[in-house]
Amino acid sequence: MEVFAGVDVGGTNIVCGLVTSAGQVVHKLKGPTEAGRGPDAVLERIAAMIEEAVASYRGEDGQPVTLAAAGIGLPGLVDPEEGIAKFAGNLGWRDLPAASRLKARLQLPVFIDNDVRTYVFGEALYGAGAGTGHVIGVTIGTGIASAMVNEGSLFYGFRHMSGELGHIVMEGLSDPCPCGLTGCLETYASASGMVRQARKAIESGEPTVLRSWFPGERLAELTAADLSRAYDQGDALAVSILERAGSLLGQALSYAVSLNSPEMIIIGGGGALAGDRILKPLERELMNRILPDYRDRLKIVPAMHNDDAGVTGSAMYAKHKYTALSGLIQDSKA
Repeated sequence: MEVFAGVDVGGTNIVCGLVTSAGQVVHKLKGPTEAGRGPDAVLERIAAMIEEAVASYRGEDGQPVTLAAAGIGLPGLVDPEEGIAKFAGNLGWRDLPAASRLKARLQLPVFIDNDVRTYVFGEALYGAGAGTGHVIGVTIGTGIASAMVNEGSLFYGFRHMSGELGHIVMEGLSDPCPCGLTGCLETYASASGMVRQARKAIESGEPTVLRSWFPGERLAELTAADLSRAYDQGDALAVSILERAGSLLGQALSYAVSLNSPEMIIIGGGGALAGDRILKPLERELMNRILPDYRDRLKIVPAMHNDDAGVTGSAMYAKHKYTALSGLIQDSKA
């Protein structure tokens, strides 16, 4: 059986999976990234995990599988055509030729792209967006990023920088962003942004049940999941933060809808686990800001495979690139 490896690389963990040509994850491994050991060590870890996955899995017939190609989803700025990780702050990488190094190490085709793009690619083709031609996907996590898939192809824009939704500067926001701008969407509406806003409010004395849950130095333990828990208890601060985050996301997405006219918006990432607490205000704000001709046909849905979309997308991205490359080779021989 022929399979494709999909690897989702994060600052903390690496997830590696084997995926069939139909997009089914049949085997998966997870391990620490250990980015502090440097890029060479991380690349070796990626290669070793791919080899371990292939060696430890047998198909339904009990026979070893054949690995055709590998796809790697990396954080930060990626040039997928050159196979270079341009900049990944949480890995400490800059201008790293990751694809060529892994190709030489594994002796098989390796393709890299930004992790959000591969995540959205997986959800658009094999998850919530299956059968839909024009999909925008948004991930809410430490930051906010997005990607668009049109008729099975990712949209990149100039210099492969399309999708930086989290760095739209929003009116009324004044927090500085590590990117150098002030008032970026993700300073408030990302999972980490919401937590940061809650901590600031608690430290300034606003009443909230969160104060008793996380007294003193324990405030550093507060997470986005705790905001959802407080929201469900009717805590005014938690309700305000989650609903404002949803409204800001809806406003930002209204610009994307007007420019790109998607059929579907998929919301994923850890912050999306807040569900309707964010999705309802997001949808309400978005629908109030777009033309009826967009509104009447647009679907807003949560990701179907939130945990596996990065692996599936990376593997299927590799399949698509590998198939195209094989076609070019055959054409050149004809």
